[in-house]
Amino acid sequence: MARSINHIANTGPLPDFRNFGILLRIVLIVNGIALLAALLQVPTVREWPAQFTENAALVEPLLILSLLVLAAVGDVLRRLPYVVAILAIVAIELALTIALHFATSGLFFVEVHSLPRWLFIVALSTGMLLGYFDLRGRALSPALAEARLQALQARIRPHFLFNSINAVLSLVRQEPRRAEAALEDLAGLFRALMADNRKLTPISQEIELCRQYLELEQLRLGERLQVEWQIEMMPPDALVPPLALQPLLENAVYHGIEPAETPGMVSINIHVAHDRLHVMLRNPYRLDGDHHVGNKMALANIRERLQLHFDVAAELTTQIGENTFEVRMVMPYLKAQ
Repeated sequence: MARSINHIANTGPLPDFRNFGILLRIVLIVNGIALLAALLQVPTVREWPAQFTENAALVEPLLILSLLVLAAVGDVLRRLPYVVAILAIVAIELALTIALHFATSGLFFVEVHSLPRWLFIVALSTGMLLGYFDLRGRALSPALAEARLQALQARIRPHFLFNSINAVLSLVRQEPRRAEAALEDLAGLFRALMADNRKLTPISQEIELCRQYLELEQLRLGERLQVEWQIEMMPPDALVPPLALQPLLENAVYHGIEPAETPGMVSINIHVAHDRLHVMLRNPYRLDGDHHVGNKMALANIRERLQLHFDVAAELTTQIGENTFEVRMVMPYLKAQ
């Protein structure tokens, strides 16, 4: 089952404790609380750094241990009802506080009778963090609707539609079977375009969609369009945002192949490394001409959808080389369930 945008780390009420963006926010918020607490504890500002260092020595071990434990049991927590999961997280934090308090009391000269105060502080901080992520998820809900609209609006350019129809019409009498197959490919593209694009899709389906698109383009471009697939190391069950690759291929054809008078190669390389999915697309590039107008719009659209799905754990970068334009997407390797 493909995962929905409603269940990702960036928008759900219960945070994904394996997401780098979530972890970074937790670390910053907790250290911010420790910093503020140090300011309230000291009579003069000069003593603030020393007091913060002392607080950090108490807070950081619990913070690191908590993140490790929550990351390990994150899948179990997400299967629980929201209220039960919240209570479980609070219980985990309190248990870790008790265990760490007695384990380090001698090392940090922490008095045993201060344990109730620390339990109260940990419970309060945990509640504040969970409340923050809940409010953040609610605040981002309008962005989800906007993201769906943007995905639907990431449509195939009208010039491609008209050119494809004209190419099919030219085949109807001479090659009716080929014309029929082309119409089926065109229908498949628009079905994918109008689908519910909030859900991640297996990359194998995205590749099939891209093949259909490229076959339609080859009807009118012929040998001018050459395609190189390097997907031997691609896991077919990897989940990606729908229509993440097709607009990039459309840009490659429109900006790299159409302006050239000689055949050009579009290269697609997809593989997994270090538990991350890498997608690289390279096409010819000309500095002159007006075919570069509008290229950034599709890139910005895909970059925003990657952020909505994966937060800071995904990125899209571009690089202009010697007569080449390269786009790289890197995202977490999520498997279809």
